[in-house]
Amino acid sequence: MGTTAIEAAMPPAPDAGRDGAAAGVRVPREDVARADAPRDDTPVDHVLVGATGLPAPEPKGRRAVIRTTALVAIVTTAAYLGWRIGFTVRQSLWLAIPLWLLELHALVGLGLFTFSLWDLDAAPRPPPRDARRAVADLRVALLIPTYDEPAEVLLPTVAAAVALAPAHETWVLDDGARPWVEELAATLGARYLARPEHDHGKAGNLNHALDHVDADVVGVLDADHVPASGFLEHTLGYFADPRVAVVQTPQEFYNVDSFEHRPRPLATRDEGADDERLFGEQRLFYRALQPGKNRWDAAFWCGTSALVRVEALREVGGVAEETVTEDIHTTIRMQRRGWRTVYHNEVLARGLAARNAEEYFTQRLRWGTGAMQVLHEERPITGPGLGFAQRVAYASTLLGWFDSWRTLGYLLVPPAVLFTGAVPIQASALTFGVLFGATFLLQRLALSLLARGYAPQSMSMLFEAVRMQTVLEATSTYVVHRARPFRVTAKAGASEHRRVAAPPILWALLGLSGASAVWFACTLAGLTPLHYAVAWTAYGAAGWLAFNAVLLGAAIARVRSDRFAVDRRSAVRLRIGTPVTVDGSPGYVRDISMGGTQVRIPADPTARPQLVGGTRELRLPLGGGITLRCEERGRQPIGDGGVLVRLRFLGGQERALGRLATALLAP
Repeated sequence: MGTTAIEAAMPPAPDAGRDGAAAGVRVPREDVARADAPRDDTPVDHVLVGATGLPAPEPKGRRAVIRTTALVAIVTTAAYLGWRIGFTVRQSLWLAIPLWLLELHALVGLGLFTFSLWDLDAAPRPPPRDARRAVADLRVALLIPTYDEPAEVLLPTVAAAVALAPAHETWVLDDGARPWVEELAATLGARYLARPEHDHGKAGNLNHALDHVDADVVGVLDADHVPASGFLEHTLGYFADPRVAVVQTPQEFYNVDSFEHRPRPLATRDEGADDERLFGEQRLFYRALQPGKNRWDAAFWCGTSALVRVEALREVGGVAEETVTEDIHTTIRMQRRGWRTVYHNEVLARGLAARNAEEYFTQRLRWGTGAMQVLHEERPITGPGLGFAQRVAYASTLLGWFDSWRTLGYLLVPPAVLFTGAVPIQASALTFGVLFGATFLLQRLALSLLARGYAPQSMSMLFEAVRMQTVLEATSTYVVHRARPFRVTAKAGASEHRRVAAPPILWALLGLSGASAVWFACTLAGLTPLHYAVAWTAYGAAGWLAFNAVLLGAAIARVRSDRFAVDRRSAVRLRIGTPVTVDGSPGYVRDISMGGTQVRIPADPTARPQLVGGTRELRLPLGGGITLRCEERGRQPIGDGGVLVRLRFLGGQERALGRLATALLAP
C-alpha cells in the first residue's frame, strides 16, 4: 500500500536543455494552434490541465464489484495467513516469523485501504446558490505565506488570488521581508505583511497574520498554488453550516513534467478526458483517499488550496506550531471540539510539484516527520475526543508511513535465504505456489480497483523504493525524538545543472542483491560450504531477488535521471501553441513562462522581425488581449524554414504579467 508514483507527463522541448522543460496548459479553444500552423520537427503537444470539475458519482455496480473484491481479498489473505502460521512456520524461525509478520502487516494495510476507499461519494452536495447567498456577508481574506520564492512563482498566485470573486482581501505574508515582494503586492492590488520574528515557520506566519486580518473565513494558498476563477465561489457556500471549519480542495500541479508525474500510455488515453490523461504520485491521496474520508468526517486541512473558519482557529489557539505538519495537527484539534471538515473534490488550484528527487525527498521528510510528531503530540488513534471511524481514518493516514519498513523487510528476505539456506516456508512448492499466487493476485486486484486507477502497481512499487530511505529516517523519529525545523520545499532555480545522488540505502541493497546472486551461483556450482536443503525455496528466493534488483535499479535510475536534475530555471515553461504577433508579424508560441517565451515565426521573410536582438512588442490574444515588451535573446532555424525567436519579458510589467498568469493558470 502506498501513494501512486508517476513519471513526467510530456517530453521537454528539444531546445529547452538546461533551461527547463515544458508543461501542458489549458488555453481557449480558439487560441490552440491551427492544423496549418508552421511547425518545426517536434510539434507542440497540447496537454490539458484545466480545472476538472467534480467527478461523476461512481456507478453502484462498479462500487459493488470493488467492495466485494476487497472483502474477498481480505478474507482470502486471512485464511492464507492462518494456513501459513499453522502449517508452514516450522523451522528457521528467526526468519520464518518475521516473514509472516510482514505478510500480516500487508493484510492490515489492505484492511485500512479498504476502509479509506469504501465510498468516494459521501461528501455533502455542493452548496446551492441560496447557500452561497447566505454567506454573502462573510468577510473573506486570502493568505499567501511566502519565504524565498522567486517572482516567477509568486506573481501568478498573487495575481490570480486578487482577481477572484466575490469581494475579499488578499494578503501576502512575507517571511523573507523582501522589498520587491511588498512592491509586487501593491502593484497587483494585494496587502503586504511581514513579521519581526520568524519562528515556527508557516504556522507562525499564519498566526501572526490572524492578529492583523479582519475576516470570518481565510483561504490559505501556498506561494506556488494558483487559484482557479471559481475557487471561492465553489467553496464558500459550505460555510452556511455554522459548524464547518475547513473546506479542502485537491492539490494538483501545472508542471506535469515533474519528478512525480508520468504520462498514461497513448493507447489508454481519452482525448477528451482533460487531466485524466495524466498520472501523478499524489493523485491517489487527493482524488480518492481524501474524498473517502468525508464518509467518516475525517477529511483534513492539507495546508494549501483550502478555506478555514477563523472562529474555529481561534477556539483551538490558532494554527498548531508544535509540529511541522501544522495543517493535519490543527484539524485534529478542531475535530475534537466538534467542528466539521469537508473535502470538495474539485480541482480549484494548481501548484508546483517537486521537480526533482532532491525537492521530493525534502518534502516527504517533512511530511513523514510531521506525521510522527502528530502521533506523539495529539495521539489521534488513542487520545480522547474523536469517534471510532475518525481514529481508524487517521490510523490509515499516519501509520501508512511505516509501510517502508515492510518494503525494506521484503528486500532483505531473499539475501537472507540465499546466504544462509534458511527455509522460512515449510511446504511443497505446488501447494505454496497455488495458495500464495491466488492470494497475491487477489490482493493486487483489490488494491488496483480500490485505487480507482490512480495507483498503477508498477509505479507504486517504484516510488516505495525511491522514498524508502527518506521515510525510514522520518519514521525513526517516532522512537528517537529529534527536533526538525520547518523546511520549505525549494521553488527557486539552482545555480547549476546537476544530477541528484541516489539514496545510499538503494545502492547498498542493490550491492547486497548482486553479492547474493554471486553467492547463489557459487553455491549451485559447489564452490561454497552451503547446501540448500529445499531447492525450490532457494530458486524462489533467487527469482524474488532478481525482481527486487530490477526495482532498485529503476529507482536509482529515476533519481539519477538527467531529466530530473536540479535545474537553473525557476519558472515553468507552458506549451500552449497560441497565435501571437511580434512587432506586428504573425507567429505561434512554442512555449511561455513568466520570464519569457519562444515564438515560431513562419518561413515567409516578410513576416519575420528584420533585426536580431533589440526590443520587441509581443501581443497575445489571451485574457482579452495582452501586450508585453520583450528583449530578443536569440533565434535559430526550424524545420519548415522559419525561425524560433527567444524573447525575455522586460521588467516593470507586473500587471500585464499578472493578467497573463491568470489567463494561463487560472481558467
